[in-house]
Amino acid sequence: MRQRILVSALGAGALAVAGLTAQGAVAAPTTPSTVGKHAVKVCSAAKARHTASCHALKLVDAAGVAPTSTAPPATGLTPSGLRDAYKLNGLSAGGRTVAIVDAYGYPNLERDLGVYRSQFGLSACTTANGCLRIIDQNGGTSLPRFNAGWAGEQALDVDAVSAAAPDAKIVVVQAKSASFADLGAAVVTASKQAGVVAISNSYGGGDASDASYGQYYNHPGIAVTASTGDDGYQGGSYPASSSYTTAVGGTSLVAASNSRGWSETVWAGAGSGCSSYNTALSAAASFGTGCSKRAMADVSAAADPGKGGMAIYYPTSKTASTWAQFGGTSEAAPIIAAVYALSGTTSGYANALPYAHPGSLFDVTSGSNGSCPTTQWCNARTGWDGPTGLGTPNGAAAF
Repeated sequence: MRQRILVSALGAGALAVAGLTAQGAVAAPTTPSTVGKHAVKVCSAAKARHTASCHALKLVDAAGVAPTSTAPPATGLTPSGLRDAYKLNGLSAGGRTVAIVDAYGYPNLERDLGVYRSQFGLSACTTANGCLRIIDQNGGTSLPRFNAGWAGEQALDVDAVSAAAPDAKIVVVQAKSASFADLGAAVVTASKQAGVVAISNSYGGGDASDASYGQYYNHPGIAVTASTGDDGYQGGSYPASSSYTTAVGGTSLVAASNSRGWSETVWAGAGSGCSSYNTALSAAASFGTGCSKRAMADVSAAADPGKGGMAIYYPTSKTASTWAQFGGTSEAAPIIAAVYALSGTTSGYANALPYAHPGSLFDVTSGSNGSCPTTQWCNARTGWDGPTGLGTPNGAAAF
């Protein structure tokens, strides 16, 4: 896999290109609000074939630390900001459930989610009131061991769903490892839970074949979202490269003095590319992807840790938690899953729905995530492009 290409704002309109460090550090925008900050990977890189890593990134200071804080970072995207940016106010999930699949355990998930929702005035979502469930990959209560990185991913996921669709129910399915087989088994379990209309998968590994793993993600009538990764243009990344999932890319999202009130460009880290194995979506046939097989992304949402990264409450250890600013396409996948829950229309293969309603999305037409042999695979343009797909939610009409 090529080295990650990353773009960092050095001043008004100035750009610089930097590489991925050995520590997984990502250059973040150096604006007055994020001076001295950069982003680091929350999860360790996958070490084995057909094993996934989570795609969450955390903003840290020059020393590589996210200081403990009793309040959300002022630069972080809030629930009200997210819903305004994507015009989700007034929409309801109507009791529908979003499932979140991740690896390993997170003992204080319910407590930390309560802190997040209380901070932003969202209704309580607890196991007692039936809003929240946490189960293992087989549907039971033998929850796996704690892993700090993947627990941080879970915190981002449940906070993102809460922000986008505050009245959605949430079920978290924790796989016992980050292998494709265990995560896939957790997806199947998620698909069997009552009320589930969307399943968010904020992880990925190398490109893989649906012939081997598609059985886990093939759930007509349920929107299965998957983040495309944080390595820029790179080719396929599974399960986003599956023909059965909605592949979710990433943007940089900032407030703006325009009619929408927000502006979006390609986030330089957003994954994109063509699968070497899986069938192209028939729904995408007229959109000029340039891929002979499955193209990613389909749609996108905020992912840049410094420009649109969410303020979340996450665990620093098995017992302690604090506030920080998180991003990555791990932020985008649960946002899109929540928008599917708000739409209530996930019949058939839900990844086809945005292609039938491209005019109901905010088209992202500027920015790049690297260099590529076919322009639209790594450069934004009008219509479909690799980093952002067809665009970002403008309400839920496209889903």
